[in-house]
Amino acid sequence: MTAHTLLRSVRVTKTHKLSVAVLAAAGATAALTVPAATGDAHAAASAAVKPVSANGQPTGANTKAADAPKAGDAKDAADTKTLADSVKVTAVAGQGHTAKEAASRAADRKPVESKPHYANNLDGWIKESLDILKKKGIPGTYEGLHRNIMRESSGNPNVVNDWDINAKNGIPSKGLLQVIQPTFDRYHVEGTANDLTDPVANITAAANYAADRYGSMDNVNSAY
Repeated sequence: MTAHTLLRSVRVTKTHKLSVAVLAAAGATAALTVPAATGDAHAAASAAVKPVSANGQPTGANTKAADAPKAGDAKDAADTKTLADSVKVTAVAGQGHTAKEAASRAADRKPVESKPHYANNLDGWIKESLDILKKKGIPGTYEGLHRNIMRESSGNPNVVNDWDINAKNGIPSKGLLQVIQPTFDRYHVEGTANDLTDPVANITAAANYAADRYGSMDNVNSAY
């Protein structure tokens, strides 16, 4: 064996020893990274062969793959934005709907005119009749109505005259202002009861008749 051959043999031997040492180190690393519980040999092998830099960080293609955004992340971001936009639109629509409801409720809440309360007695009947007469443009005053009522019936709405000419003709005078049925039918005022003996209807029809014949019930001072 020549000196050249011996030197070559020595070099090969050192190279082999270095390779063995590297493989041994790689095997130790793989042994430390293999999951004991799962036994996933493929994952362990992949972890063992990942190239690392001097500071222990991944290098090359593996670094790019780890840093690159995943397609799923982009989809999640898009879905999140779509959901946010939908919520925003729904909120705006809801506000518009609420505004419409508020406007509708405000329109429905028109002031309701409270009807005056009238006592169920002569004073209340005259006052209610006067309000109706005023709306219809028929003249008459409290004094004129009250004075004639007291003369004709003493304020009793159930009084029936059964002795005068009208009674003999079968159409007796009735009520507070002693009105016969034909007169009541002709001068009945809309908005009052269609009943000759109803106090308000009787007063109002009589006042309408007196206004037509005498200008006003105030001008009546005797049988009319």
